Order: sequence, then C-alpha cells, then structure tokens
Amino acid sequence: MSYRLLLVLALVSEGGASGSPLDVNPGLMLWTIVTVFLLFLVLSKLAWKPILKSLNERENFIRESIEKAENARKEAERIIAENKANLQKAEAEAQKIVEQGREYAEKLKMQILEESKAQAKKMIEDAQKEIERKNIEAFSKLKEQVADIAVAAAEKIIRENLDKEKQIKLINKYLEDLSKN
Repeated sequence: MSYRLLLVLALVSEGGASGSPLDVNPGLMLWTIVTVFLLFLVLSKLAWKPILKSLNERENFIRESIEKAENARKEAERIIAENKANLQKAEAEAQKIVEQGREYAEKLKMQILEESKAQAKKMIEDAQKEIERKNIEAFSKLKEQVADIAVAAAEKIIRENLDKEKQIKLINKYLEDLSKN
C-alpha cells in the first residue's frame, strides 16, 4: 500500500511544476510531509530513545549530584556544630583545669605558710630553750665562780676561824637564798 501511495504522490508532483517559489505545489507539499513523517519515524526509532535516555541519565546525575551536595552540606553543618560543641567542652575543661590549678596553688601556698610558721615557731622555742639552758648553765658557772671567789676571799679574811668546807656550805646557802628571791 505504501508503494502505491508513493507512486501516486510521484505522479501528482510531476504534473504541475511552476516556477515561483511562493506557488503552492501539492506534490512538493505531500513529499515534504512524507519526508518529515519518515524522518520523524526514523528519529523516533533511532535517535529519540538514546537522546531521551541520555537526558534521563543527565537528569538523574544532576539530581544525585544535588542530593550528594545537600547531604555533604548537612554533614558539614553537623561536623561544624559538633566541632563547636567540642570546642566549648574543651574551653570549659581548660577553665576547670585552670581553676583546679589555682585552688591547688592556693592550698599549697597555705600549707607552705603553715609549715613555715610551725617551723619558725619550733625554731624559736628551741632557741628559747637553748637560751634558758645556757642561762642556767652560765648562772651555775657564775654561782660556782662567785662561790669560789667568796670562799677564797673569806678564807683569807677568816683563815683561822673557819675551815674551807664550812665556808663553802655557808656561801652556797647564801647563794641559794639569793636565787630564791
């Protein structure tokens, strides 16, 4: 049937050829329609499917790229928020460590001061005890020397009346009476 149609179309188109480009030529019009139709069929069979497939692939690729970009943006925002939270935690922890360091330093300072005061107090007490011991020792030596001097002086004065032991007892008694006052 299509061969007959083509033959009829060929005959019609040869019958009335005129020379003006604006003249309507039914045969040329028919061949143009047939050619466009055939071209459309050929393109629809051969070219439209690959073109549509390529366009669909391109559309899917763009959609996936947009989704990936959106997911990457969300992930980046999540990471930024997480980093901010970690930074705040780190700053809080650093502040806490600094505060603990200050407290420890203050406690250590107080402990050192207390130990220094206790050590100074002990040194003062030890020095006072040593001074007291030295005073007692010096007083005792002085007492002995005074007694010896007094005995020697008294011995010279009263050489005949008293003996040495009685004189020492007498002087010691006198010195004891003085130290009690």
